Amino acid sequence: MFGRSKKKSFNILILGLGGVGYYLAKRLQHEEFSITGIESEAEAIRYADETIDIRIIKGEAMNIDCWKAAEADKADCLIAVTNSDATNMMAAQIADAFGIPTKICRVRSHDFGMKDSILGARDLKIDFFIHPEEITSQEIASLIKLHAANGIIQVASGEVELMSVRVHEESPFANKALKDISRMYNQFPFRVVAVARGISTIIPSGSDELLPNDLIFVMANKVNHDNIIELAGVSRQTRQRVMILGGGLIGSRVAELLQDSVSVKLIELDSTRAEELQDSLPRVEILHGDGSVTETLSLAGLKDIDTFIAATGDNETNIMSCLLAKNLMTSTQTKKDGESKTIALVNKEDYLVLATSIGLDIALNKKIIAGNEILKFIRRGKLISVVHLHGFDAEVVELVVSPNSPITKKPLSKLDPYFHEKMIIGGVYQKGEWNIAVGDTHIQNNERVIVICSSMHLKEVRKLFGI
Repeated sequence: MFGRSKKKSFNILILGLGGVGYYLAKRLQHEEFSITGIESEAEAIRYADETIDIRIIKGEAMNIDCWKAAEADKADCLIAVTNSDATNMMAAQIADAFGIPTKICRVRSHDFGMKDSILGARDLKIDFFIHPEEITSQEIASLIKLHAANGIIQVASGEVELMSVRVHEESPFANKALKDISRMYNQFPFRVVAVARGISTIIPSGSDELLPNDLIFVMANKVNHDNIIELAGVSRQTRQRVMILGGGLIGSRVAELLQDSVSVKLIELDSTRAEELQDSLPRVEILHGDGSVTETLSLAGLKDIDTFIAATGDNETNIMSCLLAKNLMTSTQTKKDGESKTIALVNKEDYLVLATSIGLDIALNKKIIAGNEILKFIRRGKLISVVHLHGFDAEVVELVVSPNSPITKKPLSKLDPYFHEKMIIGGVYQKGEWNIAVGDTHIQNNERVIVICSSMHLKEVRKLFGI
């Protein structure tokens, strides 16, 4: 199984060093995998060569000489993430001929790899399909349906929740150290596991103080959902009116997923595409216009909208449209209405935390979402899940503790301070239930644990837990 042996280097061949490919190469080489990439675009090659330490073969993904130069016959895993579905799926056949045991392919089309597809993974000799647009659409739809807070991430089969909360001036958390918050509000167990302050992400210790305008993630058992909402002063409104900007793969799919449960309006700039959507989404109100213009949003009825989603293919349009929408919604809402929310697709990693720091509620990056699904598959067996915290440079990881790993040697409070700076042990499954981890918690062999760490410190997590 991947990652168990520390003696043998695990060789991964990545086809395509664009968004998803580059993100995976960066993450995997940091975790000490041996990475080779095949890429044809000069700019992508230059950027990867300057910023990450991997072997790069310049050439086309379908050029067998490139595969030979990459020593494909020695690879343990193929990850095909070019922009062409056909190329990625054909690459699996080539990888099979080279004897590569594990094949992972990115596809956009729903005709392949889905539950009801004519050709499935086994037919195409593909071990794992990844549909970035589909999983991102599902993520957005789930955020809408959960109704409360800026965002809720469910882990441990839904038994544990991480809720993002903005700290306001009047918040009971404002200007208090976490250790004091823990003493003052001890009616039920919870932990603040990450803090976004400006463009920085903090994995906090007990001495860290929360400041007004901090965005925080609070972890608690699902049974304490209402308690966290009350304590943090989060609006309880049920968001049932949604406006989507952009009718591309993600925007249209989100509308399709939501149309039977909430009221949905979709604004599309291209008139031909708007007509197509009118036919394919009969229960969605399709509007033709430029959703980055104040007049268009006002005429579309933004003042009555609870959640605005910007899902165009342009980072700046999504960010600026959400800021505009947030301003317009805030100026018309009342306390009775509750707080309106904005969700933006942001494809540049550097923009993710920036977007939330300047006023957006949630910023999503499809390559990070897709990349983490692939990482979870590669680490399958021990790493149960990896989920990115929206608006933070941090991940929530659910894993199984390897026998006799360093984490089992002593209680959490006695661990090397080096680990405390890079991660928080949030929860542990003991005696048949999930418990929020505290200083005297002593983790045992084969227990399930939830860890929050900065995005580039998964290697340290693996080391501590023996994965």
